[in-house]
Amino acid sequence: MNDQQLRDIVLWLSEQGLKGLDEPELFAGFCEQCRAAGLDLARALGLIDTLHPEFEGRAFQWNDESDITPEVIQYGSTTTGEALLNWQNSIFYHMLRDRTAERRIRLSADEGTTYNILDKLKGEGHTDCVSMIHHFTDQGRVGEMDCFYSYWTTRSDGGFSEDDIAALRILLPTLALAVKAGSCVRIISTLADVYLGADAGQRVVKGSIARGSAERIETVMWFSDLRGYTRISDTAAPDEIIPLLNDYSGTVITAIHDHGGSVLKLIGDGVLAIFNADDPGTACANAIAAERQLRRMLAELDARRQAESKPTTEVYLGLHIGEVFYGNIGSQTRLDFTVVGPAVNEVSRIASMCRSVERHMIMSSDFVEACPPDERGHAVSLGRFALRGIARAKELFTWDPELPVA
Repeated sequence: MNDQQLRDIVLWLSEQGLKGLDEPELFAGFCEQCRAAGLDLARALGLIDTLHPEFEGRAFQWNDESDITPEVIQYGSTTTGEALLNWQNSIFYHMLRDRTAERRIRLSADEGTTYNILDKLKGEGHTDCVSMIHHFTDQGRVGEMDCFYSYWTTRSDGGFSEDDIAALRILLPTLALAVKAGSCVRIISTLADVYLGADAGQRVVKGSIARGSAERIETVMWFSDLRGYTRISDTAAPDEIIPLLNDYSGTVITAIHDHGGSVLKLIGDGVLAIFNADDPGTACANAIAAERQLRRMLAELDARRQAESKPTTEVYLGLHIGEVFYGNIGSQTRLDFTVVGPAVNEVSRIASMCRSVERHMIMSSDFVEACPPDERGHAVSLGRFALRGIARAKELFTWDPELPVA
């Protein structure tokens, strides 16, 4: 690989990194560029940790025997169990332990290795493997994303030449930087989704961050909380409170997300969410479907927790539809992307009425009127109620207990 070819690949990496090419395509394109320039690559793997509530990192693979770009492998925690053993048997673990940034293993010469993947590669005819770790500084790391791991193999009879390895040393820092740039963009999007909700998070990432920038929308609002949470938190062991909240809040959030809702706030044991759709009836139907799924999931959750002698509770839910302001509220240095307006206050008051009328779910008359006709027929009036802080009494509805909704 001559100097011009090296410059061309570095330029290609820089351009694709600036364009935001997805990491798998970036990785595969880099390998193809190297092969076209005379570097006889056979297999490659790249790893980078991330900042995500479920996944520890992402892996990108490439091999010369397939024209299909493999999907990203997202891996979970490597701190326990089989995942920990696999990590401890990897070449990267030993390189970190030995504080080595580069390690070469001539597979054709070695009788065997202590690393879980390299013996397999040797059996498939690979003759040489070079592994590298490109570290980020403390100023450049995000969470546990502190380096880019990679290995590169060839089936060439003589293994990699010294020029091949020199080329990798020149090229891989730019590849690591391009992958890191893509990973950082992904992390920003993930954090926004996790902490703000999918819809609000994407609006913020796309630039909606000015204080006071809000739009008037009509939306279905969901407000739920847990029955007797104060009593449970006062009587249960302290180490049981967070698992209880995670179990029940996780069930609520899953049901909402499965039907297109967006969770805006977790307020202690309460959940505020919205359902948007072009047609109000569709938004109402989605909220109803989420509520029905929630009840099925809660039955399974309660059975599991009871079997484990853990406290259980119920979820109270209010559903309402109305006009709200949706956008940024707060100060210049601390903003919240949420919904505000009288309708938001109303849905929280509606949910609080569940205790008084001993129902798990209450709907406003506005919500019922916006529902599809077949759903509307299952609703029964509970009467008119004065809601705290609301000027006019509201007629509230629930599902007819004699007409169970599947």
